[in-house]
Amino acid sequence: MTVLSRAANTHHIAVIGGGPAGLMAADVLSVRGLKVTLFERMPSPARKLLLAGRGGLNLTHSEDAARFLTRYGAAAVHLKKAVEDFSPIDLRAFSESLGQPTFVGSSGRVFPQAMKASPLLRAWLRRLAGAGVVFALRHCWRGWDGEGRLVFETPEGTKIVAADATVLALGGASWPRLGSDGGWVAILREAGIHITPLRPANCGFRAAWSAHFAQRFAGAPLKRIALMFEGQSVRGEAIVTREGIEGGAVYALSAPLRDALAQAGEALLQIDLRPDLSREVLAQRLAAPRGKQSMANVLRKAAGLSPVAIGLVNEAVQGRTGQLSAYDLAAQIKAVPVRLTATAPIGRAISTAGGIAFAEMDAHFMLRRRPGIFAAGEMLDWEAPTGGYLLQASFATGAAAARGVLHYLESRAARARS
Repeated sequence: MTVLSRAANTHHIAVIGGGPAGLMAADVLSVRGLKVTLFERMPSPARKLLLAGRGGLNLTHSEDAARFLTRYGAAAVHLKKAVEDFSPIDLRAFSESLGQPTFVGSSGRVFPQAMKASPLLRAWLRRLAGAGVVFALRHCWRGWDGEGRLVFETPEGTKIVAADATVLALGGASWPRLGSDGGWVAILREAGIHITPLRPANCGFRAAWSAHFAQRFAGAPLKRIALMFEGQSVRGEAIVTREGIEGGAVYALSAPLRDALAQAGEALLQIDLRPDLSREVLAQRLAAPRGKQSMANVLRKAAGLSPVAIGLVNEAVQGRTGQLSAYDLAAQIKAVPVRLTATAPIGRAISTAGGIAFAEMDAHFMLRRRPGIFAAGEMLDWEAPTGGYLLQASFATGAAAARGVLHYLESRAARARS
């Protein structure tokens, strides 16, 4: 067992977790001249960030600050100061400082011009190394020893690390193969810290498809649709999977759908396959004489439905499309019911809800039961939709926790002088 002690007269800060929150905390602290070691259990940092950037790295969103904060729901009051102190404008300036200028897309989402995460990450890691940040890879955090020191399992065996302060940024529990497996939950609960159970967020759902529908249409996209649930409506796209349904529009409703499933065991999602047409116009088109056309051809030509959309309607009416009146068929197309039976596994979710309860932390993101221990990112009890809100809060809370460390060290020094 190796024991690493503090260097004489030097504050040593441990940052545990190499995702956006941890990297930002290390950045803020190293700029202030502190000795920072970033511990990461994977062979390289920010693996989930790299995966997120494959389809275009959505850093943040350009909407006004008041609306932006509403995306965090009940957690907005706890995240407000952090997001204001490291705002979307600040994040864009930060990206530019790494040689990655940004642009605002047509949806208001903000991306680096390179669209990928890898150029930004490479520049960031170079800057951190230049500021003296030490990267300790393949270090899996196991909690504290009897003296309050950090315990890590490494390929070389157990290591004990003494630090003046620690920032925990271990992420949630989605995509565990990339590093965040939620293993920290048991450690903190054992320390008496209340953790709201981790749940999938921005996730897909299981649906009771027929075997024929699942086999034929798995992987098929549903484009230009609207999803409706309990008075909420979201336009966008979705994808049929063998087990159910996922995609951007589904993710936008995932929180209320997930909560309904938890309460009732099922949730009834409705899909408007032609949101730009009224039921009356659709019914008029469907009422036209069809001659010898099959019902599938009528739905394709008159209603403009794709094969997977026609399959969905058939699923809903059990193949009885030809027996419905034009008006009733139009009503089905405008609100296809899909009975959801479960969320997709948390490991496949984009993000997670739940985490360290905000009541367990002070205004500086320090754990009340563990002075000198701070937390940031998806470890905290918040969730947000996709669109840049997830990364923005991760960056912002990482910076806020780092500022909390500085405040803690300054307060401790002031007490020592008095």
